Amino acid sequence: MKYLDEYRDPALARRLLEELRRTATTPWRIMEVCGGQTHTLVRQGIDELLPAGIRMIHGPGCPVCVTPLETLDRAMAIAATPGVIFTSFGDMLRVPGTDTDLLALRARGADVRVVYTPMDAVRLAAVHPRREVVFLAVGFETTAPAAAMAVLHADRLGLDNFSMLVSHVLVPPAMTALLDDPHCEVQAFLAAGHVCAVMGWREYEPIAARYRVPVVVTGFEPLDLLEGILMTVRQLESGRHEVENQYVRAVRRSGNTEAQDAVREVFEVTDRAWRGIGALPGSGFELAARYARFDAAHRFAVDGLRPVEDAACIAGAVLTGARLPTDCAAYGSRCTPRHPLGAPMVSAEGTCAAFHAAGRTKEGSLS
Repeated sequence: MKYLDEYRDPALARRLLEELRRTATTPWRIMEVCGGQTHTLVRQGIDELLPAGIRMIHGPGCPVCVTPLETLDRAMAIAATPGVIFTSFGDMLRVPGTDTDLLALRARGADVRVVYTPMDAVRLAAVHPRREVVFLAVGFETTAPAAAMAVLHADRLGLDNFSMLVSHVLVPPAMTALLDDPHCEVQAFLAAGHVCAVMGWREYEPIAARYRVPVVVTGFEPLDLLEGILMTVRQLESGRHEVENQYVRAVRRSGNTEAQDAVREVFEVTDRAWRGIGALPGSGFELAARYARFDAAHRFAVDGLRPVEDAACIAGAVLTGARLPTDCAAYGSRCTPRHPLGAPMVSAEGTCAAFHAAGRTKEGSLS
């Protein structure tokens, strides 16, 4: 296959669905880890077309959604500091903190700018030597190499006015935390193809063996997901629990070793709080000691943060797959993409945003 349309061929989709119906003999519960996969499943209605008994559980694979509220409140305090140019990916601007969001701060005069890569923030620091330039570094392993390269470049340039507020998180600890929960219903995973393009899939092999769950590295197009689900069901039906790779056009077992080297140079693994979920040991990155001078959390003294989640928001339960967005009393009423109570309704990878964009209502909620 060469072109995107080939990964959306309806005839091939029907054939994969028919094969799924022939293969599945018992109910199975499969979690797609990535929010991008969730959006494809919901937007295309794939989750509703699957054979009866195969249920997709939407996982915590939205890095914007799991960025802790305290980090967001800290980001807004830094962004409001005179002389600061605060930079971020665009999908972070409307994520609600305790009292406001970055977009509202910009409307009130804060210099908040959208960048497309962390390197854009480094360039801004070079162009504005009298201003402090801060980049909000969020994301899974996918975006960590770009953040690492930005730090290395700022170091080479000798910039002393560039820093990062780091909130990178890691997928495998989240998977094991879910599987350790006695109420977990997940029997298999679709692993995020873009994360595995960077990290490979070797770190999933101990998880598959220890918990006896299949893990299938999967892409993001409709046919990718249908084939990944079929590969997963075949494993479940045969009693296997291996790591397989559906996303062969982009992922190798070893991943991108150059990117991994950059990440290891700049970051160290640390415990990280996940919004709505709580603290997970060894589930994130922080700047290594040799690059600590680029840590915005240390550079800017921000005291007195008292993060408070909206009591009506059930983001944590949605992120862990325990509840659907349509289970939330605020869904579609108090909480909409224009006025979100929580990050899953505003993020481009959020489950609530996916349901809302697809017109899912409480009456049409999946069982």
